[in-house]
Amino acid sequence: MIAKIISWSLRNKLFVVIAGLMLLAWGGWQATQTPVDVFPDLTAPSVTVVTEAHGMAPTDVESLVTFPIETALNGAPGVRRVRSATKIGLSVVTVEFAWGTDLYLARQVVAERLQLARTALPPDIPAPAMTPAASIMGEILFIALASEKHDGKEVRNVAEQVIKRRLLAVPGVAEVLPIGGDTQQFQVTVNPERLAAYDLTVDQVVQALADANQNATAGFYVESGQEYLIQGLGRIRTIEDIAETLVALKSGQPVLVRHVAEVGIGAAPKRGVGSHNGRPAVILGIQKQPGANTLELTDRLDRTLDEIQAALPAGMKIERQIFRQADFIRVSIDNLRMALIEGAVLVIAIVFAFLMSARATAITLLAIPLSLVAAVLAMKALGITLNTMTLGGMVIALGALVDDAIIVVENIVRRLRENLARPQTERVGTPHVVFEATKEIQGSIVFATLIIMLVFLPLFFLSGVEGRLMVPLGFAYVVSLAASLVVAITVTPVLAALFLPQSKIVRGNLEPRFVQALKSGYRRVLDATLTRWRTMAAAGGAGLAVAIVALAFAGRT
Repeated sequence: MIAKIISWSLRNKLFVVIAGLMLLAWGGWQATQTPVDVFPDLTAPSVTVVTEAHGMAPTDVESLVTFPIETALNGAPGVRRVRSATKIGLSVVTVEFAWGTDLYLARQVVAERLQLARTALPPDIPAPAMTPAASIMGEILFIALASEKHDGKEVRNVAEQVIKRRLLAVPGVAEVLPIGGDTQQFQVTVNPERLAAYDLTVDQVVQALADANQNATAGFYVESGQEYLIQGLGRIRTIEDIAETLVALKSGQPVLVRHVAEVGIGAAPKRGVGSHNGRPAVILGIQKQPGANTLELTDRLDRTLDEIQAALPAGMKIERQIFRQADFIRVSIDNLRMALIEGAVLVIAIVFAFLMSARATAITLLAIPLSLVAAVLAMKALGITLNTMTLGGMVIALGALVDDAIIVVENIVRRLRENLARPQTERVGTPHVVFEATKEIQGSIVFATLIIMLVFLPLFFLSGVEGRLMVPLGFAYVVSLAASLVVAITVTPVLAALFLPQSKIVRGNLEPRFVQALKSGYRRVLDATLTRWRTMAAAGGAGLAVAIVALAFAGRT
């Protein structure tokens, strides 16, 4: 099978070269389009359900709200675990699904179960709500809005009414959560003495405000062929609207809210604070949607924030350097890219030092970019992002990517030299020499590559968080190595047949002196080892036994 591939490649040299160039171009372009993250998504598909129960004690929230919701969600299709957190007036239930479950299918399952749970909740409790589709790894940006000229209410209003709305409109943003500042609200402070004087209760005031804060429609009125919409406008817009709300009629006289209470605008009770550089501020946490490209989304957010900053009131400023996941990604990618470049330079130097031929070195090193772009294309097809784990796998594989090509090139050079040393009448054609040289070592490179790949096979059987973290590394390594084997039996022989016959390394038939010295030294060591093979075998067995004992007593973390 391998011999047929080698023979076909040598018969179709032009096709192989063009295919290699197209693979390089396409893979390089796809690498720029692949999503980039710090780590793979380590969180199982999960849906969070939040239920507000204002003023209710944690024990009551747990028994009346959390427990019924958990009961309804347990046993739903694909649910792996249900966990909850109950606080004063708040219930948070997180439903984890099996790995690989479609997130939106999971949300549909939860929505159906919440419909069943709604009937078991107290009637005055708002309906449970699912938080937007996001994950722990989705927090990509934190910004702060601060001002020395505005109070906490004004800053919070701008954060919620301007910044949050604009950011939610950016494609890829799942949620924007403001923290800190003062939440502005209409406040009605009831005077108990006035209530008693009018023989009213607080419930009557609350009900009057609820009934008044709505618009009503009564259809339309037709006159002279003209339709007029009939609408009752009662929705509260100003403090005066609240103050003039009718509570009751006493002795034919209207009792308004302003008669029994003080109406004003104030800040809601704080349940948390936000600060930046030691000063009060509103912090906005921005979460991305699943699958969104972090770097591209951050760039879009920066452009939107520039537009928002230009329209903010004088004195308000958006601070962005609080937490930026894109910065961590860029630093990580830059570090790995530098490691990749440094490794490639070392490989180039070592290969050139031993081959002493620019052509042979270039043919050998071409396996690196071809193998890496093949790995990128495979990850792109399977939806795997570029991250520190996948890039780390490529860096680890860097040295091994040229092993097969080096063996093939070295054997081809040796066979070309031998063919050139024959009499003119006994020489054979270059394609035949290259084919036989590659075929001669095909078994060695195939089995050597497969053995190395098998070492990483256990990684693919890891489950849970460990699997999500380590499988991309093993995948990138194995695919890169497999691609290098394919390159070694297709592209490398073709390029060797095209460029090596007339090269100095073949015509000169000379090896570098230090290579000759290394071979001479190795030959003496090998002769001594084969002469004392029993001693060497015993030493190797003893070393293996010591390693096994040390492994048995090694610590576990």
